[in-house]
Amino acid sequence: MNPLPGTLGRVEASFFRFLEWLMVFLLAAMLAMVFGNVVLRWTVNSGIDVSEELSRYFFVWLTFIGAVVVMREHLHLGVDALVGRLGRRGRLACLMASDALILLCCAVFFWGTWQQQAINASNISPVTGISMIWVFGVGYFTSVAIGLMVLLRLVRAALGKVTERELAVFAGTFEHDEAERGVRRALE
Repeated sequence: MNPLPGTLGRVEASFFRFLEWLMVFLLAAMLAMVFGNVVLRWTVNSGIDVSEELSRYFFVWLTFIGAVVVMREHLHLGVDALVGRLGRRGRLACLMASDALILLCCAVFFWGTWQQQAINASNISPVTGISMIWVFGVGYFTSVAIGLMVLLRLVRAALGKVTERELAVFAGTFEHDEAERGVRRALE
């Protein structure tokens, strides 16, 4: 679901494709490091200390980058029992209220990362020796990326440019409606 037109939309799609590949790399690297350490500990009773630390850091990055990717796809968990029963105006109001709260949370997350930056920058990881800002600084990326997506959707909602499909996905009725249409087509 790409609300951006033309070249900007292609840039956005390429950026998210890059993030998906980055997530694949991080997961594969985690798997290789953890599996390699298990094999080394089992066979030679030793391991690679750097791999333990890096796999934890990769997991942090993977989680936060994944949050950005699923936000774009509207795949975060939501309780839609009430919203799905509302009309267009009710769903639009809930979407805007939800997005305003998410934007507030992004601002708090960014501010918290900013407040902790000096502490994290001065803390050095014990094995790799990297500054912990490289680990916890991912909060900047996550808060800004999700905040921009939500801000764009809020502006589009205020201008009346949110599609019925977006509201249906928000309300959790899209999958049900699509499945129902598929059953009807199969019966015809």
